[in-house]
Amino acid sequence: MFIKELKIIGKGIVIRKIKFHKGINLIVDETPTTDEKSTGNNVGKTTVLKLIDFCLGAKASIIYTDEENKKDIYLLVKEYLIEHKILIILTLTEDLDSLDVKEIFIERNFLLRKETIRKINGIQYSEKEFETELLKLIIPGHKLEKPSLRQIISHNIRHKNETLNNTLKTLSSYTTDVEYETLYLFLLGCDFDGGSKKYTILAEIKQEIKYKKRLEKTQTRNAYEIALTIIDDEITELNKKKSNFNLNENFEVDLDNLNKIKWRINKKSSKISNLKIRLDLINEAREEMRNNTSQIDLRQLRMIYEQAVQNIMGIQKTFEDLVAYHNGMILEKIKFISAELPSLEKNIKNEDSALNRLLQEEKELINKISKSETFEELEVLIIELNEKHKSKGEYEAIVAQIEEVENNIKKYNIELEIIEDELFTGNFESKLKSRLTKFNKYFSEVSNELYGEKYALKYDVIVNKENKKIYKFSAFNANLSSGKKQGEIVCFDLAYILFADNEKISCLHFLLNDKKELMHGNQLVKISEFIRNKNIQLVFSILKDKLPKEIDVEKNIIIRLSQDSKLFKIESN
Repeated sequence: MFIKELKIIGKGIVIRKIKFHKGINLIVDETPTTDEKSTGNNVGKTTVLKLIDFCLGAKASIIYTDEENKKDIYLLVKEYLIEHKILIILTLTEDLDSLDVKEIFIERNFLLRKETIRKINGIQYSEKEFETELLKLIIPGHKLEKPSLRQIISHNIRHKNETLNNTLKTLSSYTTDVEYETLYLFLLGCDFDGGSKKYTILAEIKQEIKYKKRLEKTQTRNAYEIALTIIDDEITELNKKKSNFNLNENFEVDLDNLNKIKWRINKKSSKISNLKIRLDLINEAREEMRNNTSQIDLRQLRMIYEQAVQNIMGIQKTFEDLVAYHNGMILEKIKFISAELPSLEKNIKNEDSALNRLLQEEKELINKISKSETFEELEVLIIELNEKHKSKGEYEAIVAQIEEVENNIKKYNIELEIIEDELFTGNFESKLKSRLTKFNKYFSEVSNELYGEKYALKYDVIVNKENKKIYKFSAFNANLSSGKKQGEIVCFDLAYILFADNEKISCLHFLLNDKKELMHGNQLVKISEFIRNKNIQLVFSILKDKLPKEIDVEKNIIIRLSQDSKLFKIESN
Protein backbone atom coordinates (compact mmCIF):
# COMPACT_ATOMS: atom_id res chain seq x y z
CA MET A 1 0.00 0.00 0.00
CA PHE A 2 1.09 3.56 -0.86
CA ILE A 3 -0.20 6.91 0.38
CA LYS A 4 -2.16 8.58 -2.38
CA GLU A 5 -3.65 11.60 -0.67
CA LEU A 6 -4.18 13.28 2.70
CA LYS A 7 -6.99 15.78 3.09
CA ILE A 8 -7.74 18.07 6.03
CA ILE A 9 -11.34 19.33 6.01
CA GLY A 10 -12.91 21.82 8.41
CA LYS A 11 -16.68 22.37 8.43
CA GLY A 12 -16.90 20.96 4.93
CA ILE A 13 -14.13 23.17 3.54
CA VAL A 14 -10.86 21.63 2.33
CA ILE A 15 -8.00 23.21 4.31
CA ARG A 16 -5.21 21.08 2.88
CA LYS A 17 -5.05 18.52 0.08
CA ILE A 18 -1.66 16.86 -0.05
CA LYS A 19 -0.87 14.59 -3.00
CA PHE A 20 1.81 11.92 -2.68
CA HIS A 21 3.92 10.12 -5.27
CA LYS A 22 6.51 7.38 -5.52
CA GLY A 23 10.04 8.23 -4.52
CA ILE A 24 10.85 10.99 -2.08
CA ASN A 25 8.04 13.19 -0.67
CA LEU A 26 9.30 16.19 1.30
CA ILE A 27 7.46 18.18 3.94
CA VAL A 28 9.54 21.36 4.12
CA ASP A 29 9.58 23.77 7.03
CA GLU A 30 10.70 27.09 5.56
CA THR A 31 11.17 28.83 8.91
CA PRO A 32 14.75 30.21 8.87
CA THR A 33 16.93 28.64 11.60
CA THR A 34 18.47 32.10 12.11
CA ASP A 35 15.09 33.54 13.14
CA GLU A 36 15.40 33.72 16.93
CA LYS A 37 11.79 34.84 17.40
CA SER A 38 10.24 31.97 15.46
CA THR A 39 10.96 28.29 15.37
CA GLY A 40 9.75 25.57 13.05
CA ASN A 41 8.53 23.38 15.85
CA ASN A 42 4.91 24.49 15.55
CA VAL A 43 4.25 24.94 11.83
CA GLY A 44 3.03 21.35 11.41
CA LYS A 45 5.73 19.43 9.50
CA THR A 46 5.74 16.62 12.04
CA THR A 47 1.95 16.88 12.36
CA VAL A 48 1.55 15.70 8.75
CA LEU A 49 3.24 12.44 9.74
CA LYS A 50 1.17 12.26 12.93
CA LEU A 51 -2.08 12.71 11.00
CA ILE A 52 -1.20 9.74 8.81
CA ASP A 53 -0.34 7.79 11.96
CA PHE A 54 -3.68 8.89 13.48
CA CYS A 55 -5.55 7.55 10.46
CA LEU A 56 -3.74 4.23 10.92
CA GLY A 57 -4.93 3.82 14.50
CA ALA A 58 -2.84 6.14 16.70
CA LYS A 59 -4.49 8.15 19.49
CA ALA A 60 -5.88 11.59 18.68
CA SER A 61 -3.85 13.11 21.52
CA ILE A 62 -0.60 12.82 19.54
CA ILE A 63 -1.78 15.76 17.43
CA TYR A 64 -2.23 18.27 20.26
CA THR A 65 0.01 17.02 23.06
CA ASP A 66 3.40 18.58 23.85
CA GLU A 67 6.23 16.27 22.80
CA GLU A 68 8.37 17.45 25.70
CA ASN A 69 5.73 17.16 28.40
CA LYS A 70 2.83 14.79 27.86
CA LYS A 71 0.77 16.62 30.47
CA ASP A 72 0.87 19.85 28.48
CA ILE A 73 -1.82 20.18 25.85
CA TYR A 74 -1.89 22.71 23.02
CA LEU A 75 -5.37 23.97 23.84
CA LEU A 76 -5.45 26.25 20.79
CA VAL A 77 -4.93 23.27 18.47
CA LYS A 78 -7.25 20.93 20.39
CA GLU A 79 -10.07 23.48 20.51
CA TYR A 80 -9.57 24.29 16.82
CA LEU A 81 -9.79 20.58 15.86
CA ILE A 82 -13.04 20.22 17.82
CA GLU A 83 -14.72 23.55 17.10
CA HIS A 84 -14.01 23.37 13.35
CA LYS A 85 -14.95 19.69 13.25
CA ILE A 86 -11.70 18.84 11.51
CA LEU A 87 -11.94 15.67 9.44
CA ILE A 88 -8.84 13.82 8.21
CA ILE A 89 -9.16 11.65 5.11
CA LEU A 90 -6.29 9.36 4.14
CA THR A 91 -6.34 7.48 0.86
CA LEU A 92 -4.14 4.42 0.43
CA THR A 93 -3.69 2.64 -2.89
CA GLU A 94 -2.09 -0.57 -4.09
CA ASP A 95 -0.48 1.19 -7.06
CA LEU A 96 0.12 4.90 -7.64
CA ASP A 97 0.55 4.33 -11.38
CA SER A 98 -2.81 2.65 -12.00
CA LEU A 99 -6.41 3.74 -11.55
CA ASP A 100 -8.18 0.38 -11.49
CA VAL A 101 -6.64 -0.89 -8.23
CA LYS A 102 -7.70 -1.51 -4.64
CA GLU A 103 -7.88 1.64 -2.52
CA ILE A 104 -8.59 2.21 1.15
CA PHE A 105 -10.35 5.40 2.30
CA ILE A 106 -9.86 6.20 5.97
CA GLU A 107 -11.75 8.99 7.75
CA ARG A 108 -11.19 10.18 11.32
CA ASN A 109 -12.13 13.23 13.35
CA PHE A 110 -11.48 14.50 16.87
CA LEU A 111 -15.01 14.55 18.26
CA LEU A 112 -16.28 12.22 20.96
CA ARG A 113 -19.01 9.65 21.41
CA LYS A 114 -21.83 9.83 18.85
CA GLU A 115 -20.02 12.51 16.83
CA THR A 116 -16.90 10.37 16.41
CA ILE A 117 -16.02 9.54 12.81
CA ARG A 118 -13.91 6.42 12.45
CA LYS A 119 -14.62 5.08 8.98
CA ILE A 120 -12.98 2.74 6.53
CA ASN A 121 -14.35 2.78 3.00
CA GLY A 122 -17.43 4.64 4.24
CA ILE A 123 -18.28 2.20 7.06
CA GLN A 124 -18.21 3.37 10.69
CA TYR A 125 -16.29 1.14 13.15
CA SER A 126 -15.72 1.01 16.89
CA GLU A 127 -12.17 1.63 18.10
CA LYS A 128 -11.41 -2.09 18.39
CA GLU A 129 -13.11 -2.99 15.11
CA PHE A 130 -11.23 -0.18 13.33
CA GLU A 131 -7.78 -1.71 13.83
CA THR A 132 -9.11 -5.21 13.10
CA GLU A 133 -10.57 -4.07 9.77
CA LEU A 134 -7.40 -2.16 8.84
CA LEU A 135 -5.36 -5.27 9.62
CA LYS A 136 -7.53 -7.36 7.30
CA LEU A 137 -7.13 -4.85 4.48
CA ILE A 138 -3.43 -4.04 4.89
CA ILE A 139 -2.11 -7.43 6.04
CA PRO A 140 -4.68 -9.92 4.66
CA GLY A 141 -4.45 -13.41 6.06
CA HIS A 142 -3.04 -12.36 9.44
CA LYS A 143 -5.69 -13.42 11.96
CA LEU A 144 -3.64 -13.74 15.17
CA GLU A 145 -3.76 -11.22 17.99
CA LYS A 146 0.01 -10.79 17.99
CA PRO A 147 1.72 -9.02 16.43
CA SER A 148 -0.91 -6.28 16.20
CA LEU A 149 -1.24 -3.95 13.22
CA ARG A 150 0.30 -1.11 15.23
CA GLN A 151 3.32 -3.30 16.01
CA ILE A 152 3.70 -4.51 12.42
CA ILE A 153 3.74 -0.99 10.92
CA SER A 154 5.79 0.61 13.72
CA HIS A 155 8.98 0.69 11.63
CA ASN A 156 7.11 2.40 8.77
CA ILE A 157 6.15 5.37 10.94
CA ARG A 158 9.05 7.06 12.70
CA HIS A 159 8.23 10.37 14.35
CA LYS A 160 8.75 9.40 18.00
CA ASN A 161 12.11 9.31 19.74
CA GLU A 162 12.06 5.56 20.32
CA THR A 163 11.56 4.93 16.60
CA LEU A 164 13.94 7.68 15.44
CA ASN A 165 16.83 6.36 17.54
CA ASN A 166 16.33 2.58 17.33
CA THR A 167 16.50 0.38 14.26
CA LEU A 168 14.61 -2.60 15.70
CA LYS A 169 13.09 -1.46 19.00
CA THR A 170 10.28 0.57 17.50
CA LEU A 171 7.73 -0.08 20.25
CA SER A 172 7.36 1.24 23.79
CA SER A 173 10.37 0.92 26.07
CA TYR A 174 8.23 -1.42 28.19
CA THR A 175 7.77 -3.92 25.37
CA THR A 176 9.09 -7.38 26.26
CA ASP A 177 11.60 -9.40 24.27
CA VAL A 178 8.86 -12.00 23.70
CA GLU A 179 6.75 -9.38 21.87
CA TYR A 180 9.74 -8.40 19.73
CA GLU A 181 10.44 -12.07 19.03
CA THR A 182 6.86 -12.54 17.79
CA LEU A 183 7.04 -9.34 15.73
CA TYR A 184 10.29 -10.09 13.89
CA LEU A 185 9.47 -13.74 13.25
CA PHE A 186 6.30 -12.47 11.60
CA LEU A 187 8.10 -9.75 9.60
CA LEU A 188 10.62 -12.31 8.33
CA GLY A 189 7.81 -14.56 7.16
CA CYS A 190 8.45 -17.33 9.69
CA ASP A 191 4.85 -18.39 10.25
CA PHE A 192 4.42 -19.32 13.87
CA ASP A 193 0.91 -19.43 15.29
CA GLY A 194 2.22 -19.98 18.82
CA GLY A 195 3.78 -16.52 19.08
CA SER A 196 0.59 -14.82 20.24
CA LYS A 197 -0.27 -17.74 22.54
CA LYS A 198 3.24 -17.68 24.02
CA TYR A 199 2.82 -14.03 24.96
CA THR A 200 -0.57 -14.77 26.59
CA ILE A 201 0.76 -17.76 28.55
CA LEU A 202 3.70 -15.76 29.91
CA ALA A 203 1.27 -13.07 31.10
CA GLU A 204 -0.82 -15.74 32.85
CA ILE A 205 2.26 -17.27 34.50
CA LYS A 206 3.31 -13.86 35.78
CA GLN A 207 -0.15 -13.35 37.30
CA GLU A 208 -0.16 -16.78 38.96
CA ILE A 209 3.31 -16.23 40.44
CA LYS A 210 2.17 -12.91 41.87
CA TYR A 211 -0.88 -14.59 43.43
CA LYS A 212 1.27 -17.39 44.89
CA LYS A 213 3.54 -14.82 46.55
CA ARG A 214 0.50 -13.17 48.06
CA LEU A 215 -0.76 -16.51 49.44
CA GLU A 216 2.66 -17.38 50.89
CA LYS A 217 3.28 -13.94 52.32
CA THR A 218 3.10 -15.28 55.91
CA GLN A 219 4.29 -18.88 55.47
CA THR A 220 5.27 -21.25 52.66
CA ARG A 221 3.14 -24.19 51.59
CA ASN A 222 5.52 -26.58 53.32
CA ALA A 223 5.15 -24.68 56.59
CA TYR A 224 1.35 -24.84 56.38
CA GLU A 225 1.45 -28.61 55.68
CA ILE A 226 3.72 -29.23 58.69
CA ALA A 227 1.43 -27.10 60.85
CA LEU A 228 -1.55 -29.20 59.69
CA THR A 229 0.06 -32.46 60.84
CA ILE A 230 0.66 -30.91 64.26
CA ILE A 231 -2.94 -29.64 64.48
CA ASP A 232 -4.29 -33.09 63.49
CA ASP A 233 -2.34 -34.66 66.36
CA GLU A 234 -3.64 -32.02 68.79
CA ILE A 235 -7.26 -32.56 67.64
CA THR A 236 -6.86 -36.34 68.14
CA GLU A 237 -5.57 -35.78 71.68
CA LEU A 238 -8.36 -33.34 72.55
CA ASN A 239 -11.00 -35.77 71.23
CA LYS A 240 -9.60 -38.48 73.52
CA LYS A 241 -9.97 -36.17 76.51
CA LYS A 242 -13.51 -35.27 75.46
CA SER A 243 -14.50 -38.95 75.18
CA ASN A 244 -13.74 -39.41 78.89
CA PHE A 245 -16.59 -37.11 79.86
CA ASN A 246 -19.82 -38.89 80.83
CA LEU A 247 -22.25 -37.27 78.38
CA ASN A 248 -25.57 -38.33 76.94
CA GLU A 249 -25.52 -39.67 73.45
CA ASN A 250 -27.41 -36.80 71.88
CA PHE A 251 -25.04 -34.25 73.36
CA GLU A 252 -22.06 -36.12 71.93
CA VAL A 253 -23.58 -36.32 68.46
CA ASP A 254 -24.65 -32.68 68.50
CA LEU A 255 -21.24 -31.57 69.70
CA ASP A 256 -19.52 -33.61 67.04
CA ASN A 257 -21.79 -32.11 64.39
CA LEU A 258 -21.07 -28.63 65.73
CA ASN A 259 -17.31 -29.21 65.46
CA LYS A 260 -17.70 -30.44 61.92
CA ILE A 261 -19.80 -27.43 60.97
CA LYS A 262 -17.30 -25.06 62.59
CA TRP A 263 -14.52 -26.71 60.62
CA ARG A 264 -16.54 -26.37 57.42
CA ILE A 265 -17.35 -22.74 58.25
CA ASN A 266 -13.69 -21.92 58.81
CA LYS A 267 -12.62 -23.70 55.68
CA LYS A 268 -15.38 -22.04 53.67
CA SER A 269 -14.51 -18.59 55.12
CA SER A 270 -10.85 -19.08 54.28
CA LYS A 271 -11.71 -20.17 50.76
CA ILE A 272 -13.91 -17.10 50.26
CA SER A 273 -11.15 -14.91 51.65
CA ASN A 274 -8.62 -16.34 49.21
CA LEU A 275 -11.03 -16.05 46.29
CA LYS A 276 -11.51 -12.41 47.20
CA ILE A 277 -7.73 -11.97 47.41
CA ARG A 278 -7.50 -13.32 43.87
CA LEU A 279 -10.34 -11.05 42.78
CA ASP A 280 -8.69 -8.04 44.40
CA LEU A 281 -5.36 -8.97 42.84
CA ILE A 282 -6.86 -9.07 39.35
CA ASN A 283 -8.74 -5.82 39.91
CA GLU A 284 -5.59 -4.22 41.32
CA ALA A 285 -3.64 -5.34 38.27
CA ARG A 286 -6.30 -3.94 35.95
CA GLU A 287 -6.46 -0.67 37.85
CA GLU A 288 -2.68 -0.48 37.96
CA MET A 289 -2.55 -0.87 34.20
CA ARG A 290 -5.29 1.71 33.68
CA ASN A 291 -3.92 4.33 36.03
CA ASN A 292 -0.26 3.37 35.60
CA THR A 293 0.37 3.94 39.29
CA SER A 294 4.06 3.49 38.69
CA GLN A 295 6.66 3.57 41.46
CA ILE A 296 9.35 4.96 39.21
CA ASP A 297 11.62 7.57 40.79
CA LEU A 298 10.82 10.48 38.50
CA ARG A 299 13.59 12.67 39.90
CA GLN A 300 16.25 10.09 39.22
CA LEU A 301 14.79 9.40 35.77
CA ARG A 302 14.73 13.12 35.05
CA MET A 303 18.48 13.24 35.77
CA ILE A 304 19.04 10.35 33.35
CA TYR A 305 16.83 12.07 30.76
CA GLU A 306 18.77 15.34 31.06
CA GLN A 307 22.03 13.46 30.55
CA ALA A 308 20.54 11.81 27.46
CA VAL A 309 19.51 15.20 26.08
CA GLN A 310 23.13 16.32 26.30
CA ASN A 311 24.39 13.27 24.43
CA ILE A 312 21.69 12.56 21.84
CA MET A 313 20.54 15.21 19.42
CA GLY A 314 16.88 15.89 18.83
CA ILE A 315 15.32 14.20 21.86
CA GLN A 316 11.84 15.63 22.32
CA LYS A 317 10.13 12.94 24.38
CA THR A 318 9.98 12.87 28.16
CA PHE A 319 9.49 10.10 30.64
CA GLU A 320 5.84 11.12 31.03
CA ASP A 321 5.43 10.68 27.28
CA LEU A 322 6.87 7.16 27.46
CA VAL A 323 4.61 6.30 30.40
CA ALA A 324 1.58 7.59 28.52
CA TYR A 325 2.61 5.58 25.45
CA HIS A 326 3.07 2.56 27.67
CA ASN A 327 -0.51 2.95 28.92
CA GLY A 328 -1.79 2.54 25.39
CA MET A 329 0.34 -0.56 24.82
CA ILE A 330 -0.71 -2.35 28.00
CA LEU A 331 -4.47 -1.83 27.63
CA GLU A 332 -4.61 -4.85 25.32
CA LYS A 333 -3.07 -6.96 28.10
CA ILE A 334 -5.96 -6.27 30.49
CA LYS A 335 -8.24 -8.80 28.81
CA PHE A 336 -5.74 -11.59 29.55
CA ILE A 337 -5.94 -10.77 33.24
CA SER A 338 -9.72 -10.16 33.29
CA ALA A 339 -10.77 -13.44 31.68
CA GLU A 340 -11.22 -15.18 35.04
CA LEU A 341 -13.35 -12.44 36.66
CA PRO A 342 -16.89 -13.66 35.75
CA SER A 343 -16.34 -17.22 37.04
CA LEU A 344 -14.49 -15.89 40.09
CA GLU A 345 -17.34 -13.55 41.04
CA LYS A 346 -19.85 -16.36 40.53
CA ASN A 347 -17.80 -18.70 42.76
CA ILE A 348 -17.64 -16.06 45.53
CA LYS A 349 -21.42 -15.58 45.36
CA ASN A 350 -22.05 -19.36 45.56
CA GLU A 351 -19.57 -19.81 48.41
CA ASP A 352 -21.16 -16.90 50.34
CA SER A 353 -24.57 -18.59 50.05
CA ALA A 354 -23.13 -21.90 51.28
CA LEU A 355 -21.44 -20.12 54.21
CA ASN A 356 -24.70 -18.49 55.28
CA ARG A 357 -26.39 -21.90 55.34
CA LEU A 358 -23.61 -23.31 57.51
CA LEU A 359 -23.83 -20.35 59.90
CA GLN A 360 -27.57 -21.00 60.32
CA GLU A 361 -26.91 -24.67 61.10
CA GLU A 362 -24.25 -23.65 63.61
CA LYS A 363 -26.66 -21.28 65.33
CA GLU A 364 -29.32 -23.99 65.67
CA LEU A 365 -26.84 -26.52 67.10
CA ILE A 366 -25.40 -24.01 69.57
CA ASN A 367 -28.91 -23.28 70.85
CA LYS A 368 -29.58 -26.99 71.19
CA ILE A 369 -26.29 -27.77 72.96
CA SER A 370 -26.58 -24.80 75.30
CA LYS A 371 -29.67 -26.45 76.83
CA SER A 372 -27.66 -29.54 77.79
CA GLU A 373 -25.82 -29.93 81.03
CA THR A 374 -22.12 -29.11 80.48
CA PHE A 375 -19.08 -28.89 82.73
CA GLU A 376 -16.60 -26.08 83.01
CA GLU A 377 -13.68 -28.28 81.94
CA LEU A 378 -15.61 -29.57 78.97
CA GLU A 379 -16.42 -26.04 77.85
CA VAL A 380 -12.73 -25.08 77.94
CA LEU A 381 -11.80 -28.21 75.99
CA ILE A 382 -14.49 -27.52 73.39
CA ILE A 383 -13.25 -23.95 72.94
CA GLU A 384 -9.73 -25.22 72.37
CA LEU A 385 -10.98 -27.92 70.00
CA ASN A 386 -12.96 -25.36 68.02
CA GLU A 387 -9.87 -23.16 67.67
CA LYS A 388 -7.89 -26.10 66.33
CA HIS A 389 -10.60 -26.90 63.80
CA LYS A 390 -10.69 -23.26 62.80
CA SER A 391 -6.93 -23.16 62.20
CA LYS A 392 -7.10 -26.47 60.35
CA GLY A 393 -9.81 -25.15 58.00
CA GLU A 394 -7.86 -21.97 57.29
CA TYR A 395 -4.59 -23.77 56.61
CA GLU A 396 -6.21 -26.42 54.40
CA ALA A 397 -7.90 -23.73 52.33
CA ILE A 398 -4.61 -21.87 51.87
CA VAL A 399 -2.77 -25.08 50.92
CA ALA A 400 -5.55 -25.91 48.43
CA GLN A 401 -5.23 -22.45 46.87
CA ILE A 402 -1.43 -22.72 46.64
CA GLU A 403 -1.75 -26.17 45.11
CA GLU A 404 -4.21 -24.83 42.52
CA VAL A 405 -1.81 -22.00 41.62
CA GLU A 406 1.13 -24.39 41.35
CA ASN A 407 -0.92 -26.69 39.12
CA ASN A 408 -1.86 -23.71 36.93
CA ILE A 409 1.78 -22.68 36.62
CA LYS A 410 2.73 -26.27 35.82
CA LYS A 411 -0.01 -26.46 33.18
CA TYR A 412 1.07 -23.17 31.59
CA ASN A 413 4.71 -24.26 31.56
CA ILE A 414 3.76 -27.50 29.80
CA GLU A 415 1.88 -25.49 27.16
CA LEU A 416 4.90 -23.19 26.87
CA GLU A 417 7.25 -26.15 26.45
CA ILE A 418 5.11 -27.45 23.58
CA ILE A 419 5.36 -24.05 21.89
CA GLU A 420 9.12 -23.81 22.51
CA ASP A 421 9.63 -27.37 21.27
CA GLU A 422 8.14 -26.26 17.97
CA LEU A 423 9.89 -22.87 17.97
CA PHE A 424 13.39 -24.18 18.66
CA THR A 425 13.40 -27.26 16.45
CA GLY A 426 16.13 -27.67 13.86
CA ASN A 427 13.60 -27.30 11.06
CA PHE A 428 12.21 -24.01 12.34
CA GLU A 429 15.63 -22.53 13.03
CA SER A 430 16.80 -23.58 9.56
CA LYS A 431 13.82 -21.75 8.10
CA LEU A 432 14.63 -18.68 10.19
CA LYS A 433 18.28 -18.72 9.06
CA SER A 434 17.17 -19.01 5.45
CA ARG A 435 14.82 -16.04 5.79
CA LEU A 436 17.48 -14.03 7.61
CA THR A 437 20.01 -14.74 4.87
CA LYS A 438 17.56 -13.49 2.25
CA PHE A 439 16.81 -10.35 4.25
CA ASN A 440 20.48 -9.62 4.90
CA LYS A 441 21.17 -9.81 1.18
CA TYR A 442 19.00 -6.72 0.78
CA PHE A 443 20.11 -5.07 4.06
CA SER A 444 23.82 -5.36 3.24
CA GLU A 445 23.39 -4.37 -0.42
CA VAL A 446 21.33 -1.27 0.42
CA SER A 447 23.70 -0.13 3.18
CA ASN A 448 26.77 -0.81 1.04
CA GLU A 449 25.39 1.19 -1.87
CA LEU A 450 24.32 4.11 0.34
CA TYR A 451 27.12 4.18 2.93
CA GLY A 452 29.85 1.78 1.88
CA GLU A 453 29.12 -0.37 4.96
CA LYS A 454 27.39 -3.73 5.15
CA TYR A 455 24.74 -3.84 7.86
CA ALA A 456 23.09 -7.10 8.83
CA LEU A 457 20.39 -8.50 11.08
CA LYS A 458 21.19 -11.37 13.43
CA TYR A 459 19.55 -13.33 16.22
CA ASP A 460 20.72 -15.04 19.37
CA VAL A 461 18.88 -17.71 21.33
CA ILE A 462 18.91 -16.38 24.89
CA VAL A 463 17.28 -17.25 28.20
CA ASN A 464 15.36 -14.28 29.60
CA LYS A 465 14.80 -13.37 33.25
CA GLU A 466 11.73 -15.68 33.35
CA ASN A 467 14.09 -18.52 32.36
CA LYS A 468 12.45 -18.93 28.95
CA LYS A 469 14.27 -19.32 25.64
CA ILE A 470 13.65 -16.63 23.04
CA TYR A 471 15.05 -15.43 19.74
CA LYS A 472 16.55 -11.98 20.31
CA PHE A 473 17.16 -9.93 17.16
CA SER A 474 19.76 -7.18 16.75
CA ALA A 475 21.52 -5.26 14.00
CA PHE A 476 25.25 -4.95 13.42
CA ASN A 477 26.97 -1.57 13.70
CA ALA A 478 24.64 -0.48 16.50
CA ASN A 479 27.03 2.04 18.12
CA LEU A 480 27.20 4.76 15.49
CA SER A 481 26.85 8.53 15.47
CA SER A 482 23.32 9.90 15.34
CA GLY A 483 23.65 10.67 11.63
CA LYS A 484 24.92 7.22 10.75
CA LYS A 485 22.30 5.70 13.03
CA GLN A 486 19.64 7.48 10.97
CA GLY A 487 21.24 5.87 7.92
CA GLU A 488 21.15 2.39 9.42
CA ILE A 489 17.45 2.84 10.21
CA VAL A 490 16.58 3.96 6.68
CA CYS A 491 18.62 1.08 5.19
CA PHE A 492 16.76 -1.43 7.35
CA ASP A 493 13.36 -0.03 6.39
CA LEU A 494 14.22 0.09 2.67
CA ALA A 495 15.65 -3.42 2.77
CA TYR A 496 12.52 -4.75 4.45
CA ILE A 497 10.22 -3.46 1.70
CA LEU A 498 12.46 -5.02 -0.98
CA PHE A 499 12.64 -8.30 0.97
CA ALA A 500 8.89 -8.41 1.65
CA ASP A 501 8.06 -7.83 -2.02
CA ASN A 502 10.41 -10.63 -3.07
CA GLU A 503 8.91 -13.01 -0.49
CA LYS A 504 5.31 -12.00 -1.28
CA ILE A 505 4.80 -10.71 2.29
CA SER A 506 2.15 -7.99 2.66
CA CYS A 507 3.60 -4.68 3.82
CA LEU A 508 3.25 -0.93 3.57
CA HIS A 509 5.36 0.58 0.80
CA PHE A 510 5.75 3.96 2.45
CA LEU A 511 8.15 5.12 5.16
CA LEU A 512 7.45 8.19 7.30
CA ASN A 513 10.50 9.84 8.87
CA ASP A 514 10.83 12.97 10.96
CA LYS A 515 13.90 15.14 11.66
CA LYS A 516 15.84 14.31 8.53
CA GLU A 517 18.03 17.32 9.34
CA LEU A 518 19.86 14.90 11.66
CA MET A 519 21.07 13.09 8.54
CA HIS A 520 23.86 14.48 6.37
CA GLY A 521 22.66 16.08 3.15
CA ASN A 522 24.74 13.75 0.98
CA GLN A 523 22.98 10.78 2.55
CA LEU A 524 19.56 12.23 1.72
CA VAL A 525 20.63 12.73 -1.90
CA LYS A 526 21.90 9.14 -2.14
CA ILE A 527 18.68 7.77 -0.68
CA SER A 528 16.62 9.83 -3.11
CA GLU A 529 18.62 8.45 -6.04
CA PHE A 530 18.49 4.89 -4.70
CA ILE A 531 14.68 4.70 -4.53
CA ARG A 532 14.20 6.24 -7.96
CA ASN A 533 12.23 3.77 -10.10
CA LYS A 534 11.68 1.50 -7.08
CA ASN A 535 8.33 0.57 -5.61
CA ILE A 536 8.99 2.66 -2.51
CA GLN A 537 7.60 5.90 -1.12
CA LEU A 538 9.59 8.00 1.38
CA VAL A 539 7.88 10.82 3.28
CA PHE A 540 10.42 13.03 5.08
CA SER A 541 9.95 16.20 7.12
CA ILE A 542 12.92 18.54 7.04
CA LEU A 543 14.00 22.13 7.71
CA LYS A 544 14.49 24.21 4.57
CA ASP A 545 17.98 25.27 5.69
CA LYS A 546 19.05 21.60 5.91
CA LEU A 547 17.58 20.55 2.57
CA PRO A 548 20.25 19.66 -0.04
CA LYS A 549 19.85 21.69 -3.24
CA GLU A 550 20.01 18.49 -5.35
CA ILE A 551 16.60 17.39 -4.05
CA ASP A 552 15.15 20.87 -3.40
CA VAL A 553 12.96 20.72 -6.47
CA GLU A 554 9.19 21.12 -6.72
CA LYS A 555 8.50 17.56 -7.87
CA ASN A 556 9.89 16.26 -4.57
CA ILE A 557 8.08 18.70 -2.28
CA ILE A 558 4.49 17.83 -1.34
CA ILE A 559 3.94 20.76 1.03
CA ARG A 560 5.80 23.85 2.23
CA LEU A 561 5.01 25.20 5.70
CA SER A 562 6.06 28.33 7.54
CA GLN A 563 5.00 30.72 10.28
CA ASP A 564 2.72 32.39 7.75
CA SER A 565 1.37 29.14 6.36
CA LYS A 566 0.90 26.58 9.10
CA LEU A 567 -0.63 23.19 8.43
CA PHE A 568 -4.10 23.86 9.86
CA LYS A 569 -4.02 27.53 8.80
CA ILE A 570 -5.09 28.46 12.30
CA GLU A 571 -3.43 31.85 11.84
CA SER A 572 -6.05 32.74 9.21
CA ASN A 573 -9.06 31.64 11.27
